[in-house]
Formats: sequence, C-alpha cells, structure tokens
Amino acid sequence: MNTTDTNKQRDQKRQAALMLLEKTGIMRSNYAPPYLRLIWRMGFDVAPPHFAQFWQNALFSGSFYTVGWGLLMYFFVWSKVSIAPILMLNSSIIAGFLFGLTLACYYAYGKRKHGLPSWQDFKPDTLS
Repeated sequence: MNTTDTNKQRDQKRQAALMLLEKTGIMRSNYAPPYLRLIWRMGFDVAPPHFAQFWQNALFSGSFYTVGWGLLMYFFVWSKVSIAPILMLNSSIIAGFLFGLTLACYYAYGKRKHGLPSWQDFKPDTLS
C-alpha cells in the first residue's frame, strides 16, 4: 500500500470519527478544537480527543495551553512588571499542566458517557 492510500484511509477514519462525534451532540469546538485542526492541516495523524488516550490529551492540550498562556501573560502582564524568567516559565508550565489534566479528564468523561472506543479499536466500516 502506498503513502497516498494510507493518507486517504487515515483521513476517512478521521472523518468517520468526526461524524460519529457530531451525532453524539458534542459541540464541534470540543471534539475538533482549533489546535487540533491546525495539527491535522499540518499533516499529522492525531486522533480526535474523545478517541485519544488520556495522556495524549493531557500532553497536547497542556502543551498548547502552556505556550499560548505564557505568551499572552508575557505580552500583557509580565513585560510590564519585574518578574524573574524562571517564575514566568514555571507559572506557564503549571498552568499548562493543570489545564491539560483538566481537559484530559473532560475528554475521558465524554468518551465513557458516549461509549466511544479507543482510536485503535475504532472501525469506520462498522458504522451504520
């Protein structure tokens, strides 16, 4: 199987998963958040968060939050006050860790509530 077929199958699986998530009534911004749509556009094969493992959700969402929150805090608050760079870094990491953990719990709850399989077990051809 060549790369084009693999990419096509990956995209079809993702689209089937997104259709299933839409049917659950979960808001699109929750099952396909902006940071994840950006990752998909860049060509990375990442499962929708309700299908992903807990640690993956914590890592992805926490990482993006760490960077985004840290930059916003720097430009709007920290650059105007005297604060040590290590404190800025630690604050961003702690905020990202807590956000990632909270979001991973949210996705795990939604996965269990709607009876969704893991990404490895999800078979688009079994949907009706």
